[in-house]
Amino acid sequence: MAEPLKEMYHEAFLRQFIYKLKAAYPSFDTESFVSQVMNETWEQLELKGRIRQIAIVLGKHLPSDYEDALAVLYAIYEECSGFPYLFFPDFVEVYGGAEEHWELSMQALERFTTKSSAEFAVRVFLLRDPERMVRQMLIWAQHPDEHVRRLASEGCRPRLPWGQALPVFKKDPSPILPILELLKEDPSLYVRKSVANNLNDIVKDHPDVVIEMARRWKGQNPYTDWIIRHACRNLIRKAHPEVLALFGYAMEEEESDPIITSASLHARPALLEIGDNCRLDYVLQAKEGEPMHLRIEYGIDFVKSGGKTSRKLFLLSDKTVPGGSTLSGSRVHRFADLSTRKHYAGEHRITLLVNGVEVASSTVELGAAEVE
Repeated sequence: MAEPLKEMYHEAFLRQFIYKLKAAYPSFDTESFVSQVMNETWEQLELKGRIRQIAIVLGKHLPSDYEDALAVLYAIYEECSGFPYLFFPDFVEVYGGAEEHWELSMQALERFTTKSSAEFAVRVFLLRDPERMVRQMLIWAQHPDEHVRRLASEGCRPRLPWGQALPVFKKDPSPILPILELLKEDPSLYVRKSVANNLNDIVKDHPDVVIEMARRWKGQNPYTDWIIRHACRNLIRKAHPEVLALFGYAMEEEESDPIITSASLHARPALLEIGDNCRLDYVLQAKEGEPMHLRIEYGIDFVKSGGKTSRKLFLLSDKTVPGGSTLSGSRVHRFADLSTRKHYAGEHRITLLVNGVEVASSTVELGAAEVE
């Protein structure tokens, strides 16, 4: 099992950081800093708790004047690159929130994000004064550094993982849409991924907003086309009719004229224990005519602890095929417990879907694994 991320913060790391820091601030008290960071609460703290603890204690050992403390960090931040140094922007979040520190804090976040990321720290400023912060992010969206441009998008994601949610933008995302407009043709994949993920956040509360943007943006630029495709990925998985049509997936015009004329799905063996593998074999016959874009998936209705089921989809193929094609394939699925999914005994229905439409199904009976 991989070591938890929080374990990257250990005494050797702290002392290595202090070695760099003392070159700019010789009076820094090494032993006091280490002992206060790694106090009696240290072992119980998770990743973000450790980042916050380092930031808080760091502020107690740097000059008391905020601008002077930033000057010390500026002297070494070029040497402090990567995920472990998230406590640099966190320092700004903890100590730079006062009104008189606004400009200093914006300058600090702009610098520090180029070496780690200020996407979490910036959110407290958004929550406090969203209009002012959005104006700042519009400036950052035009910055020459891709890390700063990414901060403009990533920092205002309504549902950023690990970050504080932004209820104001979950309710009404319109203030952040101009930021995304500025970045929709960004040459950096790093930035484009952030724009797509921001839109994917918005989809969860306002799908019509993103569909309208996708319709308006589509075909303008290859970079923009990549963004909207990635942004609409969950709508594609859910077989949203407008989105499937937008991206050129074949659609049934009427029930009497299906795009798949015959289909079969076989699951073997039909009796399994938790942890066993199951082989899925499928055959599809597409209707005659023009080439068609097909997204082929299988879905498993997993039995939950209370006896209800929840479907999970797995992609098999997403491509354009000639009309009249016979398509076949197989996939081995393992019914093993994962950190994100626990299996329970019972009948599991497996379905074959083409562009969101069920075309064939099978079932397997999953039993509890024998205990030796």
